[in-house]
Amino acid sequence: MTLYFTKEHEWLRLDGETAFVGITKHAAEELGELVFVESREAGTEVTAGESVAVVESVKAASDIYAPVDGVVVEGNPALADDPARVSSDPEGEGWILKFRLTNPEQLSGLMDAAAYTAFLG
Repeated sequence: MTLYFTKEHEWLRLDGETAFVGITKHAAEELGELVFVESREAGTEVTAGESVAVVESVKAASDIYAPVDGVVVEGNPALADDPARVSSDPEGEGWILKFRLTNPEQLSGLMDAAAYTAFLG
């Protein structure tokens, strides 16, 4: 599985033709404990940069953006009962949605882990 990052602090983990999307550990630390997560419905076509989910913490609400074009497969069902899972394991079990890529060439515009770490400074 390959991991990619955006400048908006989302990550994308590619597993075959399916991509898992979530927020980075950095973003989770900035937001604090999440109390609500809502993602777009399955079957929704999205374009890179389009809002695909909303997360709310005790500090703020924030949009989550599609790193690349795709079709939403599902939101993480575990987050309905436990949105704090994103805060406790943002780059693992706290994934926010799964989608199928429709333009895999766009992955080349995302950062790898080393580039993201450098971006954070």
